[in-house]
Parts: sequence; C-alpha cells; structure tokens
Amino acid sequence: MFLMAVILVLALFQETLVSYLSSNPDYYQLGPYTWESDDFRSMRLGDMAKGADMETLTALMVEHDYDLRELESLDCHKNRLMAARPADYRKLKGAYETVLEDLTYFPIPASIRADTPDVVFEDGWMDGRSYMSGGEMDDGNTEGRRHEGCDIMGSERPRGFYPVVSMSDGVIEKIGWLEMGGWRIGIRAPKGAYLYYAHLYGYASDLKEGERVRAGQLLGYMGDTGYGKTEGTTGNFEVHLHVGIYIRTDHYEEMSVNPYWILRWLKGRRLVFDY
Repeated sequence: MFLMAVILVLALFQETLVSYLSSNPDYYQLGPYTWESDDFRSMRLGDMAKGADMETLTALMVEHDYDLRELESLDCHKNRLMAARPADYRKLKGAYETVLEDLTYFPIPASIRADTPDVVFEDGWMDGRSYMSGGEMDDGNTEGRRHEGCDIMGSERPRGFYPVVSMSDGVIEKIGWLEMGGWRIGIRAPKGAYLYYAHLYGYASDLKEGERVRAGQLLGYMGDTGYGKTEGTTGNFEVHLHVGIYIRTDHYEEMSVNPYWILRWLKGRRLVFDY
C-alpha cells in the first residue's frame, strides 16, 4: 500500500509539474514580443526541421530554446503550447510564416557547366564591419555597425559572372545605388518580408520600383559594388551577394533576421542556368 501511495503521489506531482510548465512563459520563453528577440532573429533552424510545418516549427523553436541545430526528432507539444499561450503562439508562428513561407528558390542558380565553381557562404551574422558611412574606416572592433545578413561568395569568378534570381514573388520597393550596398534591389514578398540583394554588378533589365517580380526571375548579376558615395564604385571587397531579410514588428519598421540557415534550406531548391 505504501508503495502504491508513493507512486500515486509521484504521478500527481508529475501532472502538476507538467501543467505548470506548459503555462509558464519563462519555461517556454514565449511572450508577446518574442518575435523581436535575439533568439528569434538568429533563426537557428538546423537541418532536421526543414520539412516541418509552421505550427511544428514554432513549437520546436520554443521548446528547444530557439536553436534546432542539434535537433534529433520533430516531436513537440504544440497543442499544449497553443492552449497555454494562444495569442503569443499565433504571433510567433505568424512571424515565422512571414520570413519563410514565400521563399521558393536559392538566389544563385546552379550551373550546368562542370567547370563553374559553386558559390559558398557561412554564418557571419552580427560580425563587425569596418567601413563607415563617408568612406571612413575604423579599427575593426566597432560596436556600431554589424553584419545583418549573409554573404554568398563568388570570388573565384569576376564580377558579373554569377546570375542572381529572386527568392520569391513580390514587388520591387527599392532599386538603385546605396553607399553601403552598391547596386541593390529590395523586394517586398507577399506575406510582408523585405528581401534585400546588395552589391550587384548590374541589373538584368530595366526594373522599376513598383514592378512585380516572380520567384526565380533574373534580377541581375553578382558583383562587388558599394562602399563608396560615387555611383559605380567597385573593388573594395571580394565579389559576393549580400542577402538581407527584414520584417516589420510591433516596435521596428525593419528588423533583420539571420538568413544563413534559411539559405541552407533553400540550397536544395535551385534553378539551373547555363553560365
């Protein structure tokens, strides 16, 4: 009898603990502004969750402290989480949908030619940047300007060699020269994400602000433009495409998220061009 009583007490304790944890926002690290946190912005999606639906992905991120790089299973408690904090859960899920659901293609197509070197990229999220507005250079340790994107490197070939395509459908909001970004194009995807392609060598056609583009449409060519007030400045860094992804939130007009793992997911979805 004593043993049975102990087992019953333990069972009741476990149920109470599970109930508490499922409704405790600190445990789940979920609140009304979680989508503005550094954890959310880091987008540590990992490879395992690549095929997960948005509800499962959202629950996995919350339950695994927003880091799925070591994830081994898609098991999660999404129903419990939705019941515990429904409004916060919906807002976070909506943010993941905004970032991810419109994306269709990796921005650099594969080449049919065996001798074309493939592009490479790594996670340089929030690395320091030495070029300052106006052409000034700091000591490389500034706490001011950080890298809010991902660089896809094509330095084994000259500027203008690698084609750049739109990752999604959308509308061109910005196009033209920027001191930092060189020849750039900014596209607003249907769900609201702003997709930024920078350092282009040139544009594929006479693209204009307000024009609609489709996923996979040729936008231009990878280059090394920028870091100069003079339009057309080149040669200040290696040839690459800077990809930025931004969303609007409750407190930010443009909040950047880390594109690295997103690009890793998209690497399996590439068009094939002859170049």
